[in-house]
Amino acid sequence: MSATPAPQTRRAIAAAVLVPVIAALALWAFAWPAARTAPRDLPLGVAGPTAATAQVQERLKGAAGSEGAFDIHRYADEAAAREAIEDRTVYGAVVVGDDGPRLLTASAASPVVAQLLQQAVAGQIPADGAGLETVDVVPAPASDPRGAALNASVLPLALAGIAAGGVVTVLGLRGTRAVAALLGASALTGLAAAAIGHSWLEALTGDWWAEAAVLGLGTLAVGGAVAGLAALIGTAGLGLGAGVVMLFGNPFAGAASAPELLPEPAGFIGRLLPPGASATLLRSVSYFDGAAATGPALTLTWWAVLGLGAVLLGGALKNRTASAEEPVRTPALTG
Repeated sequence: MSATPAPQTRRAIAAAVLVPVIAALALWAFAWPAARTAPRDLPLGVAGPTAATAQVQERLKGAAGSEGAFDIHRYADEAAAREAIEDRTVYGAVVVGDDGPRLLTASAASPVVAQLLQQAVAGQIPADGAGLETVDVVPAPASDPRGAALNASVLPLALAGIAAGGVVTVLGLRGTRAVAALLGASALTGLAAAAIGHSWLEALTGDWWAEAAVLGLGTLAVGGAVAGLAALIGTAGLGLGAGVVMLFGNPFAGAASAPELLPEPAGFIGRLLPPGASATLLRSVSYFDGAAATGPALTLTWWAVLGLGAVLLGGALKNRTASAEEPVRTPALTG
């Protein structure tokens, strides 16, 4: 009898087991953060006289249904609180004045957080019959008040980066040619995405070229990582890079809400992966004049540099291996 069916049977069993495992992992990665969304040390400012703000701070401890929901920052007055919001130090602030408390928010930072603050603070801070006055210091663009366009850009950019890394690998490009292809594809992706998000949808309102650079850098960070892994460990690197980006980077990005609303360590991991860093950097560049852009910009730069470095290293190692395996030819003797 032939022994051929045995390996085929093992492969069939492996495939039957692997598919549900991947499906379960994907459901966990996407459903767990969504089901456990809640504020966790969410930066919130309190401004006004010390005695009044102390009472407000005490009331906010029980807000949002859990202890430690807010990380309270104290400011002397409303001007300082507004500056902190514009610098992306806090998501909002409660200002206590002679005319009663007011809530400052920034829907451009996160419409979900702005709405959460209105609900949580209004339930804890007493106001007059007219209700708690809310001021949107940095509003989301009128053409995209819910931030849907920016949130939706995370997955396409991740897919573009994976596609760029995959194409470079499949075509067999190595070394500087692979790097040039990744740089070109990322730059064109950034220009196209800026044309759609800024020029057409008007969902991005910052400097056009800065937004294009951010979108291109986010694509390069993913593409470089995928191509770099493939250059070092072979085609398995494509699956590994794509899996990390899709199963962890995308659901842990917090683009639709905020990293501080995700359960840990999802929020922490999301900040370190390209999709989350791209979303944060794009918000800073588009709505906050580049405030708090250094951290996510460095994160994306490191991913891009390490990925492109791995591409160059992998190409050099393959060239050296090919040279070592090439047979030595000796000239024939004539006499």
